[in-house]
Amino acid sequence: EENTAIGYATLYSNTDGEYNTAVGNRALLYNTTGDYNTAVGYKTLLDNTTGTSNIAVGNAALGSNTTGYNNSAAGASSLLVNTTGVFNAAFGESSLLNNTTGDDNTAVGATALKSNTTGDKNTAVGYGAADVITTGSNNVIIGHSSDPSAADATNQIVIGHAATGAGDNTVQLGNTNITNVKT
Repeated sequence: EENTAIGYATLYSNTDGEYNTAVGNRALLYNTTGDYNTAVGYKTLLDNTTGTSNIAVGNAALGSNTTGYNNSAAGASSLLVNTTGVFNAAFGESSLLNNTTGDDNTAVGATALKSNTTGDKNTAVGYGAADVITTGSNNVIIGHSSDPSAADATNQIVIGHAATGAGDNTVQLGNTNITNVKT
């Protein structure tokens, strides 16, 4: 099987999963047939059963993942409740925290995209960036505490510290304190 398990109950339920690395108390605990997973930290990839090619580093990262694949999570509770979402990347404590089935999201910064549940193809960079999105998709949010205009926002580009989007299919440069934009 060529698995590596270090820590209490790591890879405990594994039956046919191969090429997995689990380090930490209960890492990959319920994995049965998932392959090519890396879990480092307490309860990382805890509920994973058949998900493959996931990387989780940090307390409970990807803890609820069951069948999701090709996800990367670094930071305590990052992608914590993801179950079947795929191709997500979360870097920072509680980033993409509530994502369950959303796909193709990227969150960089603590609590970035933390409220997203089913939204797809969102990119958020900065502490608390896009933390209001729940079901919105196709958004790019860059800046500390910047957000789109609504939880279900679509195709908003928001750049700047504490900037808020102006509506779907719009670009917002800066917050309300910006008085001049140079081109």
